[in-house]
Amino acid sequence: MTQPIAPVPLDKAYQLLNHGPTVLVSARHQGVDDVMAAAWACALDFSPPKLTVVLDKMTRTRELVQHSGHFVIQVPTVAQLDLTYQVGQRSLHQQPDKLARGGVELFDLDGRDLPLVAGCAAWLACRLIPEPHNQQAYDLFIGEVVAAWSDTRVFRDGRWRFETADAALRTLHYVAGGRFYAIGDALDADQDVKD
Repeated sequence: MTQPIAPVPLDKAYQLLNHGPTVLVSARHQGVDDVMAAAWACALDFSPPKLTVVLDKMTRTRELVQHSGHFVIQVPTVAQLDLTYQVGQRSLHQQPDKLARGGVELFDLDGRDLPLVAGCAAWLACRLIPEPHNQQAYDLFIGEVVAAWSDTRVFRDGRWRFETADAALRTLHYVAGGRFYAIGDALDADQDVKD
């Protein structure tokens, strides 16, 4: 893999999710990997950085997260539209070759035993913070971000750079029924606001 990847300081990790992208959730346990798409993920806290994600009870990814205590949130790109949709529509329970059929390429970083999806714009490695009531009642999982990385062509120096990156690196935003939108143009507010 030749993608330019660099660590993101943990105090900037929330910015990788702050714009509300669709995410890919991956997990590994006892040699089994899975990846699913999730539209409901968001930053939760700064220090230590935490995030939330909804993982349906029917998914194999959820089982792997619960057993391993770790997961990765990735921010897929426009170039990964079909991959994102496919892993969101297929279950490892029914299709053991789901990842191969979806064109998912996994890799490891920094010697961590975590499955990261190649080609994404950002990755957040998380340690599960067990909240059994929230997980059972609401399918809501909380993760502490323990490491983060970005594709430096699109996120560097603590900021997204969509306006200068290739359009294929823009992030995806799911609305329903197989319809996604790509992040749009940059707009800067007047920072000289007076009361």
